[in-house]
Order: sequence, then C-alpha cells, then structure tokens
Amino acid sequence: MKIKYRVNDQVKISTGKDKGKTGKIIQVLPELGKVVVDGANIMYKHLKPRRNNEKGQRVQFNGPIDASNIALVCPKCGAASRIAYKISAGKGEQADKKIKNRICKKCSEVID
Repeated sequence: MKIKYRVNDQVKISTGKDKGKTGKIIQVLPELGKVVVDGANIMYKHLKPRRNNEKGQRVQFNGPIDASNIALVCPKCGAASRIAYKISAGKGEQADKKIKNRICKKCSEVID
C-alpha cells in the first residue's frame, strides 16, 4: 500500500478515540498501512518484575493508526486536506528529470 504521508508531517485524526487531535508523524509503517502519531493512540505495556527486589512497570507508548484515518494539515492554509500529486519538470541541472510533488487538495499549493 502506498502511503502519502512522511515523517514530521502535521496530521489531524479523523476517527477513533483521538478524533480531532493533531500531531506530528514520528514513524511510517508502509507494509502495514499505518503511521505513528506523537501523542495519539496512547497504549500501555505491562512489564513483570524480573528480580526479587524489582517492581513491575507500565510503559506508555504511541500505537500505530491506520493511514486512512488521518488527514494532512496543510502548512500553507492550515486546513486538514487530502493529498494529490503533480508531476512537473525539474529546474536547473535537473531540467531533463520529472519531479513528483505533493499538492494540497484545498489550496492547490505544493507541500514540502
């Protein structure tokens, strides 16, 4: 599955227990079709004590969210929108190459 999101993208969550929250993507899992958003889908892992004098712990971490349940927050217009692609010609030394840019569907500005 092709994921249109990248690390450090600001996204808004559209469904689930964290609906309406915004956060930054800290990890992309393309083979699962999921992303990990900072401060969203917080989960706990319970660890048993390993030694006699050690205490058990509850470790908190950010769980993955399906990529279809988030929308990119455009840095130009500030709205949560979908992503389109536009292929354009390169500039300068790379004039013979084609560049694939991500485009905001609402304001049609290049994202990156």
